[in-house]
Amino acid sequence: MDDMKKMDKALGLKVGLEIHQQLDTAKLFCSCPAVLRDDQPHFSVTRKLRAVAGEAGKVDIAAQVEQLRERTFIYEGYRDTTCLVELDEEPPHPLNPESLTIALQVAKLVNATIVSEIEVMRKTIVNGSVISGFQRTALIGIDGRIEGPFGTVTIPTIMLEEDAAKEISQEDNKVTYRLDRLGIPLIEIATGPDITDPQQAMDVAAYIGMLLRSTEKVKRGLGTIRQDLNVSITDGQRIEIKGAQDLKLLPLLVEYEALRQKNLLELSTTFKKILIGQITDTTSLFLSSASKVIADALHEGGIVLGIRIGKMRGYLGKELQPGRRLGTELSDYAKVHSGVGGLFHGDELPKYGITEEEVKRVREFLSCAADDNFILIVDEPMKVKRAMEAVVARLLALPNRVIKEVRRAHPDGTTSYMRPMPGSARLYPETDVRPISPHPEKVALPELWTEKAKRLQEIGLGSDLAQTIVSEGHADLLLDCIKKYQPVTSSFIAETIVSIPKILLRKYNITINPTAEDYHFLFAALAKGRITKDAIVDLFHTGLPVRNHIEEFSVLSEDELKTKIKELLVSMKDVPSKVVVGKIIGSLKLRADARRIMEILHKIQKV
Repeated sequence: MDDMKKMDKALGLKVGLEIHQQLDTAKLFCSCPAVLRDDQPHFSVTRKLRAVAGEAGKVDIAAQVEQLRERTFIYEGYRDTTCLVELDEEPPHPLNPESLTIALQVAKLVNATIVSEIEVMRKTIVNGSVISGFQRTALIGIDGRIEGPFGTVTIPTIMLEEDAAKEISQEDNKVTYRLDRLGIPLIEIATGPDITDPQQAMDVAAYIGMLLRSTEKVKRGLGTIRQDLNVSITDGQRIEIKGAQDLKLLPLLVEYEALRQKNLLELSTTFKKILIGQITDTTSLFLSSASKVIADALHEGGIVLGIRIGKMRGYLGKELQPGRRLGTELSDYAKVHSGVGGLFHGDELPKYGITEEEVKRVREFLSCAADDNFILIVDEPMKVKRAMEAVVARLLALPNRVIKEVRRAHPDGTTSYMRPMPGSARLYPETDVRPISPHPEKVALPELWTEKAKRLQEIGLGSDLAQTIVSEGHADLLLDCIKKYQPVTSSFIAETIVSIPKILLRKYNITINPTAEDYHFLFAALAKGRITKDAIVDLFHTGLPVRNHIEEFSVLSEDELKTKIKELLVSMKDVPSKVVVGKIIGSLKLRADARRIMEILHKIQKV
């Protein structure tokens, strides 16, 4: 780890974070519930989107690229949880006041200056994830900062915006989205480029996550919080990496992006100028090719275009990130800008059914010298032309060091090109939502999770147990139960709350979600001696709510216990005496304390 820090410092690593957290309220601009659904949608609508000029009169470059892909978007919705606002058939309602209060709390938690007037803006997005072609977003606070073991990190902006629709599938040029996620309130917290090593990125993200969860009004679970990274090194450029959902992945994403930029800078030093030949139709070389990819494309009326790349033999196979090469980068550009399936390059051939003889013919046809390379793309004529133009543009930019762009995070820590870096041209005012004058002085700050955990440790809980209770949202329940149900110990109450769902899942493969009322009935019964501790797991396994099953596990009276023990002794008259005691305790422990069982057993045996 120390060696990594030295390397990152030498590279001049700078990292900023953008944390996007869903809020647990109704949707931001309507009263629809913010629930995610997996059942069959009730209806669908089809739309095409186009880029529009922003407030400055210019069209954003990222929006232009998306429009050129000419995709069709299908939106699925539900009659009972999707309204006309989500369908962009009705103006937005006033901004959700509960969401605004939470956003103001968060802004105060990061010591930000609250803006005097909140203006909702439209941010152009035409990749289909928002049905209107724009996302509504509002600036809440500026110039904040956080401090911790990771140092001081600035928070330039806190935004409140609506989440995008959920992508369901892609097929050719059609993309299907689900509208249940669209409009869920998101808080976006952006840090300054103050992070200088990969581990620090994870520590800062974890701290911001703790602040957000301290509000007790954020959604939990996979996909409810997303971390975007902005990474650069000296002489590199700011690269935005989107879609990191696993906190533990952040250090690897930072390391691999720093490595990618380092390798691109080395290439830019090697190649001061890229020599590229003419884009050439090479279809005639593959009319009888054994490559299934090429044969299928030609059968559908496709063509094969090729280009010669001077003095780059061996370099398209150069690894930029583990498992991802320069050729992979160029392939990503081709895919995004035209929708083709990818490309072939000379460093990976012969392969994919393309023979050595075909490679030789291509090199001759394109007039490749011994140290030249080549690229082939096969698909529909218009797609191939756009793809090749995108690849050529990216190749010509290699001497210009690193290009600003947005990249997609992958689970292995690598990334792929998504689109050009958007700019301010995509923003323009939302005229359907009135400005809001906030009143931060009326907003109370929540108790931080770290402070709650300290309080729980002060009453006897271990550090790990205290943090688990807080992170699972049980701190208030625990404190209430401790106060009401003595002599049951605080540690036993905490362990029970944490462990019962896990035990049921592990032992019976059953998922349960006990309510606060279930735990109150349980601990009240324990405090009064109505049930034994040994009965708890079986009680929850029997079913919820707990109050309906307490009597089934009620402690036996003295006479009932004597009768049960005598019956068991008769049934085990042939069992060795040293085994009898264990069997009796095992049979009755759910309804009697082991000490009581032993006392009565001894009395009976003496008679």
